Amino acid sequence: MTDPAAAYAERKRERTASLRLALSRYAWVSNARLLVFLAALVLAYFGLKGGAALALAYAAGPIAIFLVLIVVHDRVASAKERAERAVAFYDRGLSHLDGSWPGRGNDGLTLQPAGHPYAPDLDIFGKGSLFELLCGAQTKEGRERLAAWLLAPATALEAQARQPAVAELAGDLDLREALHENGAGANASLDARTLLAWANEAPRLQARILRVILPVVTAASVVTLLAWIFTDVPAWPFLCVLPFVFAIDRWLARDIAAVTLRVSRPLNELKALQNILKSIERRTFSAEWLRQRVSRLATDGMLASERIGALVRLVEWYDSRRNQLFAPFAYAWLWGPNFALAIEKWRRAHGRAAAEWLLLVGDVEALASLAAYRFEQPSDVFPEIADGPPRIEATALGHPLLARDKCVANDVMLLDRPQIYVVSGSNMSGKSTYMRTIGTNVVLALAGAPVRAASMRVSPLHIGASLRVQDSLQEGASRFYAEIRRLKQVMDLAAGPLLFLLDEILAGTNSHDRRVGTEAVLRTLVNKGAIGVVTTHDLALTEIATALSSRAKNVHFEDHMEGATLVFDYKMRDGVVQKSNAIALMRAVGLEV
Repeated sequence: MTDPAAAYAERKRERTASLRLALSRYAWVSNARLLVFLAALVLAYFGLKGGAALALAYAAGPIAIFLVLIVVHDRVASAKERAERAVAFYDRGLSHLDGSWPGRGNDGLTLQPAGHPYAPDLDIFGKGSLFELLCGAQTKEGRERLAAWLLAPATALEAQARQPAVAELAGDLDLREALHENGAGANASLDARTLLAWANEAPRLQARILRVILPVVTAASVVTLLAWIFTDVPAWPFLCVLPFVFAIDRWLARDIAAVTLRVSRPLNELKALQNILKSIERRTFSAEWLRQRVSRLATDGMLASERIGALVRLVEWYDSRRNQLFAPFAYAWLWGPNFALAIEKWRRAHGRAAAEWLLLVGDVEALASLAAYRFEQPSDVFPEIADGPPRIEATALGHPLLARDKCVANDVMLLDRPQIYVVSGSNMSGKSTYMRTIGTNVVLALAGAPVRAASMRVSPLHIGASLRVQDSLQEGASRFYAEIRRLKQVMDLAAGPLLFLLDEILAGTNSHDRRVGTEAVLRTLVNKGAIGVVTTHDLALTEIATALSSRAKNVHFEDHMEGATLVFDYKMRDGVVQKSNAIALMRAVGLEV
């Protein structure tokens, strides 16, 4: 079995050496480009005594070298950026292994829907969250796809299909590095919706007369300008063409902007998409989930990366009109309209397919995020996922966000007998963590990922949780009112298979109402077939397990004193807790009790 720490450390050393070489080349090419540009200016200055043509002839050599160096500089800069991202990829992986990762990745908070039934309660998003631990996606689509997988359960068939694909990518460190290295980074904003909206816009630049006027005026401008510069032909033929150039440019300005704006701004992201597609297309996968997606990355015998590459080249040529040295020629030769016409042709032919390609890349990136977790946690297991009545059976279940040396594992068995654990226990003994452990592992399982357990069997479940319900000053809602609204949301989810996780249920009301309300809620959930866990400090609520007979079970967490120190072992035991630590905790912080 590959040691993830050793593999990451070795590759980081190799990529760091490559980065040093890339930085050296980048500095050399940057300095060379500056020197050649200065040489062109000096030679042009001396040539001016013989006229503009002679000045241009003097500077032609350095200008040609300068143009070559622009291309070389772009390639060297890209190589440097890729090397930096490769080093960052292995830094990120090592941070997962040494526990320093919280706060260093993408927390995904912008992807958390308001009022979600479990995301805030189970730390799906935020600093130190499941999303931050998992997400390595370099496209917006990849991040959104991973978030969607964590926010809603897959079907049993889909989750089962993802598992071998996750296992395959876990062993393909080269591909996962390439996806990160070739990506556009955390600020990538290009998404399939944008591309599809662009593809579905009304046709532009379609006037028949345009196909005649544009090439004729372009050819006239090129010929007359070059003749004026390099021969004895006077300027007036070129000057006669310029009004036509101006008129065409004004006539087409709005259509040109509509055609080019949505692909010109995210040019670097299109390049990243091209490189990511290349990385995926080059491989032959054994997992059916991956094969199906790769098979859709081609149209009319040409690979998706080649199609996107053609668009990238068109946009690069279109954008070259902004170069200060070339801009006057580009305007005169109707550079923008000509390449906008070519981009419009590409849009009509491949725009819709490009949106699908980006969605497929998002799928693979989301899967690669789960695969990285699999590689870094080789002792975690893939759960058995099967349709049927709601059930969770797991041995040695631990929380995936806790370091292994601090993670205490417990078993869980919720099915038809019992459907509910009523968990009692002292403060800080591990009740809430136990619920989060169950919920977070179910989220992982139904996303197709491995889980922190010795074994696990689970059916597809919706999750409803009430662990972090807060009052709202803006809405004028008390904590109790906020909690009962959440309970209503959980009850509504019980129309389908449900796992509920309720911490200190109905704590904001009196003992009588709490006892009656809690039993009513749990009895309704049980009758609807839901399974779940409810915690309480109020030992009167543990009597509910007796009232529900074999459909509920009392379990507890406890503590003990070692000298003056309160010690927790975080192990779940059968039955009702027999003591409380509230007085001891109050005294420990200095309260006179």
